[in-house]
Amino acid sequence: MILDTRPAAPPRPSPPRRRRRRTPRTWVRGGGLTTLVFLLPMLVVFTLFSWLPIGQAVVMSFQETNLVSAATFVGLDNFRDVLSDPLLWTAVGNTLWFALLALLFGYPLPLLAAVLMSEVRRFRGVYSALAYLPVVIPPVVAVLLWKFFYDASPTGVFNTLLGAVGIGPVPWLQDAGIAMPALVIEATWAAAGGTVIIYLAALTGVAPELYEAAEIDGASVWRKVWHVTLPRLRGVLLVTFILQIIGTAQVFLEPFLFTGGGPANSTTTILLLIYNYAFANSLGGDYGAATALSIMLAAVLAIFSVIYFRVTRAWSAS
Repeated sequence: MILDTRPAAPPRPSPPRRRRRRTPRTWVRGGGLTTLVFLLPMLVVFTLFSWLPIGQAVVMSFQETNLVSAATFVGLDNFRDVLSDPLLWTAVGNTLWFALLALLFGYPLPLLAAVLMSEVRRFRGVYSALAYLPVVIPPVVAVLLWKFFYDASPTGVFNTLLGAVGIGPVPWLQDAGIAMPALVIEATWAAAGGTVIIYLAALTGVAPELYEAAEIDGASVWRKVWHVTLPRLRGVLLVTFILQIIGTAQVFLEPFLFTGGGPANSTTTILLLIYNYAFANSLGGDYGAATALSIMLAAVLAIFSVIYFRVTRAWSAS
């Protein structure tokens, strides 16, 4: 018997399947109509409460209106008036200063707290609840509470603590150089809890074997964080970074309730300036200028977000 030792011929590739042309009939048969019916209420609500107001704001930015008298089309005059307002650049500088301080304080602290809590074996749930507790407190209540703490008199809460170590009373909200850092401290305390929970959830996806291997190699806690934790949280860190940038660019509550933009406009931010355009005059503000500045802010944030995600796409995927 002679055996055939010749290599078997490779199987013929099957001809590519012709893609069926999608028609309205096949779309309906595939459940598309049912999907549209379920999506329709959400689409209607989203259009009425999101896209329609955005469209009205765009139209209003080209008008001179106070919502009382008839609107007048003025073209790009609102944008020119806003750009020529010297207070605009003060507000831009204050907003950038707030964003920088918030990144220095508010960006690394939640990550550090999450890493420390992930290393704790007992009462981890209690620590997580305590970290998230400031988020549960209504923002207005939190600001008013901290405003009481920031009392500039020697009997104020923070000044009493400082007086115990021989430091004189600090004018927390009355000094132009201290007011903005004071606002950032409260904003970091109020918002850090949500980011801590996000990091804790992301840390559960890091394989314990990686930490065990790092311990066997003699890695310190700092090296484990740098070489194991941070690379595994890269995507989450990129998302929280852009969210923090967008959030700090739209800061309003703290300067409005703490200082009203003072002292000497040192805490006037872009959103507070928009509010002043629209509501500073009790008889009806300049809503055209307010919406024009709002659209410019939205455009800048959108462009920044697109550039940011394009630049960091390769790093986040690696």
